[in-house]
Amino acid sequence: MMSMTGLGCQSAPKNRVIVLGMIHSGHTSSDVYSLEVLREAIIEIEPDYVLTEIPPDRIENANSSFAETGVVDEARVNRFPEYTGVLYPLTREMNFEIIACAAWTREMAQDRQEKLDLWSTERPVDTMEVENAQYLIEIEMAEKGDPNDPMYIHTDGYDELVRQAMEPYNRLFNDDLGPGGWDNINKAHYALIEAALDEHSGEGKTILITFGAWHKYWFLDRLRKRDDIRLIDPRSFFE
Repeated sequence: MMSMTGLGCQSAPKNRVIVLGMIHSGHTSSDVYSLEVLREAIIEIEPDYVLTEIPPDRIENANSSFAETGVVDEARVNRFPEYTGVLYPLTREMNFEIIACAAWTREMAQDRQEKLDLWSTERPVDTMEVENAQYLIEIEMAEKGDPNDPMYIHTDGYDELVRQAMEPYNRLFNDDLGPGGWDNINKAHYALIEAALDEHSGEGKTILITFGAWHKYWFLDRLRKRDDIRLIDPRSFFE
């Protein structure tokens, strides 16, 4: 018979965490990462919780509209086909909780766009450096693989290219953009992700994180430092 001391020494089971990079509207046109491909991957993952790029103040409206009409009519959510065409419909077949982890607000997005538009004329050198960096990396991505292929998206090489692409944007604009800056918004997103992971730590569940693919490296840098989760390679669900 196991002693009570032995029971007390047992460590809490680690949650399995899968970070899936989304391509948003690309899911409706890509053959290799279509909505159906994404749907099959999520079915295979069998998540208990899905941490989404949905703001906390929009989740209730999205949930209620889908429950009442079968359509997500929340504006911030229905711009993402991965949610309207896959995730919400799957709630009728599977048992998982959707958790809102996006820190974006309408005001933040508007302020960012206004500043970037202004800087295109007031800070042309900075703007050109930012745009060139992203353009050149997109070319390099296309040379190395299909940037819409989940088998390519979910690699360290892809993440390193994104990191390089966003370095000038982050260095030149992050502080001046305030909450909408690259590091700043990712910190805010991750704070919500971290809160959800902390709340469900030790449950031995499967947690899926779905954000735009270019956010992925930022989250993984921090997730790899946690000792209460087990990161799972997403490619195993697309093979």
